Amino acid sequence: MRLLKRDAQAGFTIVEVVLAMGILLVGAAAILSMLTFGASMTRAAQLRTAAATAVEAVRADLEANMFPYDPLLDGEDGEVGPPKTFVDRAVPGLSQVVYSATPTQNPNLPREYRVDVDITWTTGGVERNKQITWIMLREISFGERLRRRFVEKSGALPGQEVK
Repeated sequence: MRLLKRDAQAGFTIVEVVLAMGILLVGAAAILSMLTFGASMTRAAQLRTAAATAVEAVRADLEANMFPYDPLLDGEDGEVGPPKTFVDRAVPGLSQVVYSATPTQNPNLPREYRVDVDITWTTGGVERNKQITWIMLREISFGERLRRRFVEKSGALPGQEVK
């Protein structure tokens, strides 16, 4: 008889099983919600990184092309021509991003320009845009200065011998 009583008391009751399953369910739901939150934060970080890359690409393109080098205006320090206005210009390397840029000269500082930029891109089938304003100086771009210093004066790139 004693043996039968022990077997009857040795198992779990249905209440204990349901309670354990409820605790397991709450824990699994918490873990899944953290994974979902982490995935959405990763996606948001990727989108911010892509946006920052696009803005830097626009800035680099403007610095290289906004003030074109004009050999007719070339003085001792070199001169650049008047600024260009860009309309729906594709960003090099980012085919889905286009921008428009309008320069406005500062009347008090003739070499200084306010450049209003409108960047447009498509994400998830939705067209988005962002307006940015930069202050840029009318000067020869860094790439043009390097080219003039190393290529035109020596006839070769740095590290190459002149024949």
